[in-house]
Order: sequence, then structure tokens, then C-alpha cells
Amino acid sequence: MSSEVVFHTISDEEGGQRIDNYLIARLKGVPKSLIYRIIRKGEVRINKGRVKPERKLVPGDVVRIPPVRVSSKPVVVAGEDLLQVLTDRIVYESPSLLVINKPSGLAVHGGSGVNLGLIEALRQLPGQHKSLELVHRLDRDTSGLVMVAKKRSMLKYLQDLLRQEGGIDKTYLALVKGHWSKRKTLVDAPLRKNELISGERVVKVAFDGKPSKTVFSVVQQYQQATLVKAKPITGRTHQIRVHALHVGNPLIGDEKYGDRELNKAMKSLGIKRLFLHATSLNIPLPDGTALFLEAPLPEDLAPGLEKLTVV
Repeated sequence: MSSEVVFHTISDEEGGQRIDNYLIARLKGVPKSLIYRIIRKGEVRINKGRVKPERKLVPGDVVRIPPVRVSSKPVVVAGEDLLQVLTDRIVYESPSLLVINKPSGLAVHGGSGVNLGLIEALRQLPGQHKSLELVHRLDRDTSGLVMVAKKRSMLKYLQDLLRQEGGIDKTYLALVKGHWSKRKTLVDAPLRKNELISGERVVKVAFDGKPSKTVFSVVQQYQQATLVKAKPITGRTHQIRVHALHVGNPLIGDEKYGDRELNKAMKSLGIKRLFLHATSLNIPLPDGTALFLEAPLPEDLAPGLEKLTVV
């Protein structure tokens, strides 16, 4: 437990964010419910005045932070092997941004039974700051490019871009079931998450869901499957996977939305996990230049394609 009141003056870098989000990032290990409680009770103050959670911070604000109990759970230490793997997978780094080629099987952050995620491990790399923050997410079983902000200003800038349709051009490679009917397809189908089906939470196409768009284009047709590029125009949970299912072509290796029998057959060819890889990013940077990055298909996916029959 922090034993005394802290007064902190907001820097230029910290300005522009809401007080609740600032406290959530600063007081890691403190339950969100407690953070909102101390705001509501007036224990958190800005320039000596009470505030609401949505209050935007301004450089020069003096924030009063009361003593709070921090989780006593021990920090999970990343092993040297994992840290070396992540170091080798950094494809771009600047003073404000890091982009890494995430391996499949590693969650982007801890929680829900996951002790250690990508972001917690990255914060333990030599020379990296504890304030590293994920710009966006990839599913645990999806591999490929992930943006990580090293500065608050870059985090806000990139997340604002992601809220715009097509603000950042992201391309995925996916292997889907069957023959994709058109060379290029726009799937425009709203998505609603947390639907409970047979005890499992899933995302579904629903008329009252959030607007969701994905552009699919054919790369190569195979006898039982099609390799496609998928460009999500919006960024919903499981968007590519559910949109592919919606048009009758679920992803190979998808244990939640896929075809179990076909997944089993593909495992015998060496495709043993979800075939979804974030292969490229085209990022408009604040200085007006564009940053284009690519990550080729990983070794656990590429060889399986060579065993498929081209049509």
C-alpha cells in the first residue's frame, strides 16, 4: 500500500488523456473499481478541486493521488529465452514507437488465466520503459505485426488513426476453407460480441452489432482452401475470422469458428494452428511520412502451403 499522498504535475507528454485512464496506467495492480471509487469520493483532486472520471488532463495540472492498496501478486518474470525471441522479432524501433512480429501462442497481455503477455515481457527488455503500451491487439493464436507505443503522444495519435476507417492500412494473410468466389470481396456485416453459445463466448454477425468492414482478395486458390489477403477497415474483435465464416469460408485452424474435420486434415499437412498472420502495416507518421513494414509468413505456416494442391 502506498503510505502517503502523492502530488504529481502533469507533463506535456501526459496531457490530453482522461484522469481515469491516467490513474489506471499509473496505478498498475489497483482494481478499476477502486480507482473510480477514489475519484467519486473526491480523494483524487486536480488543482485542489474534485473531478469527474472524464476530466481531460492539461500540462501543468497538479494531481493529488491518495494512498491506495496495490495488488500484492508477484510480477511474473519473463525467461531469457522469451526475451531473446522478442528482441530478435523487433522489426522497427524509434524513440516513440516499437513494432514487433508477435509469435503465435503469446497473448498480447496478461489476464484471464494468462500470467505473462507480450506487453509485460517487452517492459522487461533491457532499455525499455515500464510505460510501454499496446496500440492495438492481436488474438493469442494470431501471429504478426503489433504496434507498441513508447510515448503517450504516439499512443493517442495511433489510436485516433485506428478509430478512422482505413486510418492505418493493416493486411493479414489467411487460409480459408474452400473456393473463394470472387477475386475481391467487401464484407460489410455488423458484429456483436459476447454472445453465449454452448457455454462459449463468441462474436456473431448481428443487425444491432457494431459496423464492421473487411476487404478480402484472393492470393492463391488450392484444392480445399484459398489463401487470401484480408484488410480490416474497422477493428472489431475476431472481425476477420467471423466475416470469413459469414461468407462460408471459415479460417483453417480456427478452433472457435472453423470446420473441425478440415482443421484435422490440415494438421496432418503441418498446419497446426490458426492460419492468420498480420503481414504488413502502412502507418502515416505524425511528421507526414509513411512507415511501411512487412513480416513474412512464419515457419509454422509457410511449409504447409507447399503441400496443398494449386488449382
